[in-house]
Amino acid sequence: MHPNRPPPRTTPRNTPPRCPPRAHRRADPPGRTSAVGAGSAYDLFLKRELKAATLVRAPTSPAVVDFFMVQNLEVAAGVKQQLEMDAKRVPGLRLLDGRFMVINQAIGTPRGREAGAKYLREFVEEMKASGFIAQALARHGIEGAAVAAAAPR
Repeated sequence: MHPNRPPPRTTPRNTPPRCPPRAHRRADPPGRTSAVGAGSAYDLFLKRELKAATLVRAPTSPAVVDFFMVQNLEVAAGVKQQLEMDAKRVPGLRLLDGRFMVINQAIGTPRGREAGAKYLREFVEEMKASGFIAQALARHGIEGAAVAAAAPR
């Protein structure tokens, strides 16, 4: 971990819905088409990772499932929480178990601001240890995210 980069606060879990395969690793055969929000972290990740499947971009991440349905695609990828809400709204969608990637959320400060970096590291660790982040996730109904483990000392 870079000394000026505080540890992650949360670790969201992300999975794609409605996919003929039962596992993420089987979502990349030739001819398979996957929807993703244009410019999202999933777009950037899948653009590098998919070798055979085709990636089709929805205008935004919240529009992925509707785009996926209208285009009659096989896979949609995005934030698990959004996909879970969409699965409640659109009958017949299935979320795959597990995740295909993790986005570690973090905060930081410019290089050379050692006192600020130290403060941020300590603040983030205190907020995790005190339960504040877990309580905030619960208070705002965020499911599928986990508080990151304590940073090594």
